[in-house]
Amino acid sequence: MKTILTSTLLLITTFIIAQTDQKIYNIINTVSASRIEKDIKTLANFGTRHTLSDTVSQTRGIGAARRWIKSEFDKISKDCNGCLDVFYQKDLVKKGTNKRITKDVWVVNVVAIQRGTKYPNRFIIMSGDIDSRISDPTDYTHDSPGANDNASGMAGAIEASRVLSKYTFENSIIYVGLSGEEQGLFGGKELAAYALEKNWDIIGVMNNDMIGNIKGVDGVIDNRTFRIFSEPTPPTETEKQRKSRRFYGGEVDGISRQLARYIHKTVNTYMPEMNPMLVYRLDRFGRGGHHRPFNDVGFAGVRIMEAHENYTQQHQDIREENGIKYGDVVAHVNFDYAAKLTAVNAINLASIASAPPTVTELEIGGIVEPSVKFRWKKINDPNIEGYKIYWRDTTSPTWDHSRFVGNIDNFILEGIVIDNFLFGISTVGKNGYESPVVFPSKIFRE
Repeated sequence: MKTILTSTLLLITTFIIAQTDQKIYNIINTVSASRIEKDIKTLANFGTRHTLSDTVSQTRGIGAARRWIKSEFDKISKDCNGCLDVFYQKDLVKKGTNKRITKDVWVVNVVAIQRGTKYPNRFIIMSGDIDSRISDPTDYTHDSPGANDNASGMAGAIEASRVLSKYTFENSIIYVGLSGEEQGLFGGKELAAYALEKNWDIIGVMNNDMIGNIKGVDGVIDNRTFRIFSEPTPPTETEKQRKSRRFYGGEVDGISRQLARYIHKTVNTYMPEMNPMLVYRLDRFGRGGHHRPFNDVGFAGVRIMEAHENYTQQHQDIREENGIKYGDVVAHVNFDYAAKLTAVNAINLASIASAPPTVTELEIGGIVEPSVKFRWKKINDPNIEGYKIYWRDTTSPTWDHSRFVGNIDNFILEGIVIDNFLFGISTVGKNGYESPVVFPSKIFRE
């Protein structure tokens, strides 16, 4: 079956997209560097937010920090007439679980859910990490302000909730502060397990870890570039799926990689002054981030962070040696840059939360033919405009070509040899928003 997109539909779609453009620009313009600065300073002023630090004091330690974070989410919810469901989610981690857990500790996440109007059980998540550390990962008493690592990411999640709580979305958004990152990614493990227990349909996780530094240890100063780390394929894939890739491709087309490409495309469209880097790696070399526990159980997840790290300002005792000032203090944070990366998150949260679900059971065929055949299971939603087929060179990191094919369940793309490209499909809503691209899961022959 072959469908031709009419000029009328083109005009309608163009009009809808033009209408939604201004909404996204308004979101970008509403993100406040001054509010982020205030929040980073507040978090840093708790002295230490080490996972094992004081939980009783009202002014120092991770207990005071998480209570303050919850109070901020509660204030935001009050301002939007209770639009956020705010709660603690916690689990006990026992002494000796690893070398960094030197006593029993409750690892407590602070969760704020903005429920979707149509798909309340589908979630796009923005996370920051609450905890901080210095040189000794077991030292939970000395000052560890963690201004960039990771008060910046936590402040970004709070600010995104302030901005987006003024809107309604079809899908749900979660803003969350995760704890226990420095001790073994415990907060992420807990929330991922909680999501499975509650049968949450997680579209994706954007973990923000260090989004405030623009001066790298390599001497580069850059307030435009940031990195998006994503794994190539899920670790939960089956042996059959792995073997299939050998013949049909898809080695770099897992769900996390598609989420990364979606973010890249959205930023290039609405924030062209920014330079998103797609990094084809789960995380930094030999290191870990709080998106990984979600990846481990099969959810899409990426890490968003600055492009140029300064290792003298992370995981360091506060001191000065040989003219170098060590320590993760507020003076090293660029609040305007943190605001830009917060806006990167906010516009992607808004776009994905406004988009229809992705297709299921996407099949592809076209062996030894000058055409590519697609068939898929349509989404049962009257507000879907149709589907868009994407393709790219096998060596390209991004989806470079596309064609809207209407509200159908199969299509033949003529004049293209399947061997030379990779393909996917997105769902397009009548509001102009698209889902992330889905890579074919099955091959068919006719």
